[in-house]
Amino acid sequence: MTSPLVPLRQIVLKVHSRCDLACDHCYVYEHADQSWISRPKVISDEVISWTALRLAEHAKTHALPSVQVILHGGEPLLAGPARLRRICEELHTALHGIAELDLRIHTNGVQLSERYLDLFAEFDVRVGISLDGDQAANDLHRRFANGRTSYDKVLAAVALLRQERYRHLYAGLLCTIDVRNSPVAAYDALAALGPPRIDFLLPHATWDDPPPRPDAVPTPYADWLMAVYDRWDAQGRPMPVRLFDSVISTLGGGPSLTESMGLEPADVVVIETDGTFEQADSLKTAYDGAPATGEDVFDNTLDDVAGHPGIAARQQGLAGLSEQCRSCPVVRSCGGGLFAHRYRGDGSGFDNPSVFCADLEALIRSIDHRTGAGADRPIEGFDALADGSDDGTAVRELVRARQAVTRQLLAMVDRELPHEDDELWESAWDLALRLGRRDGALLEPFLSHPYTRTWLVRCLDGEAPAGHLASLVAAAALPAGVVDRVTVPVREGFAHLAGAGRLRTQQAAAAVELTGDRIGVGAPGWEHLRRLRADGLDVALDDIDPYRDCYDRPVRERLTDEEIEEWRHLLPQAWELIRKTLPGVASAMAAGVRVVTPLVGAADPDGVSSGGGFAGLGVELSSDPVRLAVDLVRAFRLGLLDAVLDVCDLYDEADTRTGVLLADMYARVATDALRPTAESARWTDARLEELSAAGSLTALGRRFVDGMRRGR
Repeated sequence: MTSPLVPLRQIVLKVHSRCDLACDHCYVYEHADQSWISRPKVISDEVISWTALRLAEHAKTHALPSVQVILHGGEPLLAGPARLRRICEELHTALHGIAELDLRIHTNGVQLSERYLDLFAEFDVRVGISLDGDQAANDLHRRFANGRTSYDKVLAAVALLRQERYRHLYAGLLCTIDVRNSPVAAYDALAALGPPRIDFLLPHATWDDPPPRPDAVPTPYADWLMAVYDRWDAQGRPMPVRLFDSVISTLGGGPSLTESMGLEPADVVVIETDGTFEQADSLKTAYDGAPATGEDVFDNTLDDVAGHPGIAARQQGLAGLSEQCRSCPVVRSCGGGLFAHRYRGDGSGFDNPSVFCADLEALIRSIDHRTGAGADRPIEGFDALADGSDDGTAVRELVRARQAVTRQLLAMVDRELPHEDDELWESAWDLALRLGRRDGALLEPFLSHPYTRTWLVRCLDGEAPAGHLASLVAAAALPAGVVDRVTVPVREGFAHLAGAGRLRTQQAAAAVELTGDRIGVGAPGWEHLRRLRADGLDVALDDIDPYRDCYDRPVRERLTDEEIEEWRHLLPQAWELIRKTLPGVASAMAAGVRVVTPLVGAADPDGVSSGGGFAGLGVELSSDPVRLAVDLVRAFRLGLLDAVLDVCDLYDEADTRTGVLLADMYARVATDALRPTAESARWTDARLEELSAAGSLTALGRRFVDGMRRGR
């Protein structure tokens, strides 16, 4: 039985096979594979045309919404403006009406000029530049053949790219690590150039040609990177750093953001100047011919190459790793490291851990320790979460983990969706970066808001507009006085500020400018969120957020004043019952719940939908305080378990029956205490016995279930 084909969404197109620098760490010229010698210097018209055809047919076959093409080399600018124009025109023409084209170029920057940037602006080609830090760091490797420095020319290229008319093309900086360089000096030099993103890359190495480890330090690369991490984190994370963001994302249960880590299947292929398909360039470090597929654009489709055994080997997730990797507790973040770095020429091939194994594990554990996102251990307060005695400690850790995942979802929307015509997104994204640099805490309210995540997921599915980011950022920026005005989208006659309220507009415009005096109680047309307060609980009663419709039942529209008074009368009664009967659960709810959303219709007593997570509880108002208490606690516990499963493996996810039973029992062991009967106690005990016997529970899952039983 064969695995389903994974479409190839990223093409690295080699447009020139030579370079104007003589970097001594270059994988193209300085490592085992030397196939560049026999290849044409520049890509031909015929190869360009066939590449465009193959990419278009692949995108159409698999209904891909977008594809990414990275113009590469050697040094791609050596192909010249005329050849690069031909490539851009052919690709855009072929993909028109089929898929969005995300076109990029990776250059050393030496040749970059206004002539090139005007061309790139015409075709929206984003530019990434290789730079290893300050001049001392860069000059260790990135020199001309005569030994002359390239640093000044690269700085001039970045300065040109940062000009207002070209700034939107600036994709970021790529830095190859050399542990002889000062990590802080290298980072500071890069950060001073205002990059939208920084990529730190481990130097290419294998078990046959291991990386330098000065002074026999066991994990010099992890130590180097953590010095950078601490500097970056102390500055409020002023820009995304792909490696760190990927670790934080995977620790929080999110996706990997880089090919070099994580378990996501690889979806990249290289097309050389002669039209041959090759696997990832990094394989050139393994042995001569390692990237070869024997296929080309003339006689083979992208489906053909996607099915090549070498490509498939990088798409098997956990099953494709060595036995040592599969049993490693941080494997979901590490993913075995970059495929090429596993190579050993003793017959084992790539069936090994990464040659950077110790560094990767130390890096992940160090970031885990600093963020509390959780990789291989129960989160702090794990046992208290299981038995219901949490005082809020574990919930606050889960809040941080969820914020980290939300950051990564935002980064994915920025990276994967086309924003060239979305002025709302671009201005809001810039404002969000400014808020983060000023005070990272300013972003926490909208990162923690339950419906931010709903919106982001819908964005990635193509079901929600990216411009809603402006509404989220405005809710943080305007009250803080960071800006005087923010333009936000209008939806069905309202401009929304998440967690605050909405402004009724009298105009048919798609967007409206908000200022501080247009929002707030008493402002004309402003409808604020009403709050519910009880002893220790302070939540918004959200009946207006446009993305609150994420529950198993319809949401109520704007409540009348009389209905609000009913909530204010009944919720404190339900809350008092929760506080007296389930003090641990009440402490956890006080720490985690931010929003209650009124729904239409009673909850399914056996339902396990978590809706807005533990921060947003969707319930119908009941005149019976006991029933309302049960619904609130059940919704909270289901959301809480969903967050726990983001950071802890409790069972084999293929066993959906155990997953449903675990969720139901985690809710019932709490709600039974609110409405106790002998019959329900016997029924719950029997189901707990069944759950305890489930063979798909992990060791951590058994510990969690034991805690649930202990808390009965």
